[in-house]
Formats: sequence, C-alpha cells, structure tokens
Amino acid sequence: MKTINCNGTLIDVSSPKVMGILNITPDSFFDGGNYLTNEAILTRVQKMIDEGATFIDIGAYSSRPGASHISEEEELKRLLPVLKLLTSTFKDLLISVDTFRSNIAQKCVENGACMINDISLGALDKKMFSTIAKLQVPYIAMHMQGTPQHMQHNPTYQNVVTELLYYFSKKISELRTFGVNDIVIDVGFGFGKTVAHNYQLLHHLNLFKTLDVPLLVGLSRKSMLYKPLKITAQEALNATTTANTIALLNGANILRVHDVKQAVEVVTIVKMLNTNL
Repeated sequence: MKTINCNGTLIDVSSPKVMGILNITPDSFFDGGNYLTNEAILTRVQKMIDEGATFIDIGAYSSRPGASHISEEEELKRLLPVLKLLTSTFKDLLISVDTFRSNIAQKCVENGACMINDISLGALDKKMFSTIAKLQVPYIAMHMQGTPQHMQHNPTYQNVVTELLYYFSKKISELRTFGVNDIVIDVGFGFGKTVAHNYQLLHHLNLFKTLDVPLLVGLSRKSMLYKPLKITAQEALNATTTANTIALLNGANILRVHDVKQAVEVVTIVKMLNTNL
C-alpha cells in the first residue's frame, strides 16, 4: 500500500486518486481567467468535490510555455484569499498549492494547504527542500528542463527516460537526507520536452515505479495531445481520457486534471480491469 499523509489523514494512493485543477491565474493555457471571483471559485471546487476529486491543486503562477513571470507578492496576493475562502467553506478539503517558492509554500501551509506541488523540484528556490522538511507536508517533485519562460525553446536529451530516472533517484535521495517523508514524483509532461519525449515517457512510465514513490501524472488537455490531432485544448477531452487511461495502466497513482468526472470514470474502469483479472 502506498500512502501519503495529508494533515494527519493517510491517503491510500495505491488505489488511484484524482486531483482537480483550480487555476486562479488570468493566463493559464486552458482555463485562465475563468476562476477569479469567489462565486466562480466556490462553484468550481464544489463541482470537483461532487465529481470525486480527492485533492484540489491551486495555481496562481501560470507555468504554460512562455508565460509571464509574476512577483512573489503578486502570487501570494492571489493565493491567500482563495485559501482562506476554501478552508472556511469546505471542512477537511485536501488542498495542494502549485508553487516553486519556499516562502509561499510556508505561508500557504500555515493557511490550510496540506501539500506543495513544485514544478522546479527545488531548482528555482534552494530553500524549498529544507522548508518542506520543516513543514512535513507531501511534496510533489516535478521535472522541468529550464524555466517556464524558456523550457520549450529547444529541449534536448540523450535518452529522456534514463536521464529522468537518474535525476529522480538523485533528488529523492537528497530529499530524504533533508528529512522529507512524503514524496510524489511527476515526470513533467510538456515541461521542457518535445512531443516525442512526452510519448517516450508515457510509454515507459511503469519504469518510474522502481523509484518506490507515488507517481502523479499531469496530461490534461496538453499540447502533446491536441497538436498531433490538429485540435485545440478545448477539444482535447477525449484525448486526455485516452492518455490518462494509458498512464493508469502504466502505474500512475494520481491524475491531475481539469475534468474530474471523466478522470474518476477512467480510474473506475481501470480498477474493474485490475480486480477482475
């Protein structure tokens, strides 16, 4: 059994879970600007809870390729009121915050977040590992080549799968040295990878189970899905469902998605497949 400890609650992720995305940014690639009022935020979160989300992941810094950089002050100004709104409205809601800044991680956990999702795996803030160790919250450790502003300019690997396996084994060991207990890894689809790199990682996702930590997958409506099909992110729900199915069959423990209902259905079907072998 694989578990992560969120606010004292042990969540069994060996039975896959769904993480719903709440972007409170004006410029995220799919739903930027949709959730900027209290009413829209509460409606969105209630819908995701009703549809079966175990976690809600809040992002206030857009990390789409080429996104504008914002200050720490601006990120915090977006996050804290939403955290207070959600924790006062939804009892026991398991909130993850998508940030690469240790100071923001600290303040968000103090205000009700129970997990930190870091797209840079500590590379953009050297205090992140020690902060997570002090906070003792689950840490989603994602791989990204470069920064959000430049990551897609010319991503290059000799072998993306073996390089990421080595990278994660090194980082997990470093996190353990700091005293971080709950580590979840994310290969970072679309973060400094070509379409070919993304599909190599998806095909070989099961190899990352050798690292013996839960595996989160974020494929929802990404360009690796809609560009080959010559459609838009808005039209990529079917492709997302297909990719999420492949990810679960290859060992994913958490699906991070915009569309919770469909992801929960995928989890249910794959569970049926695995329990009736």
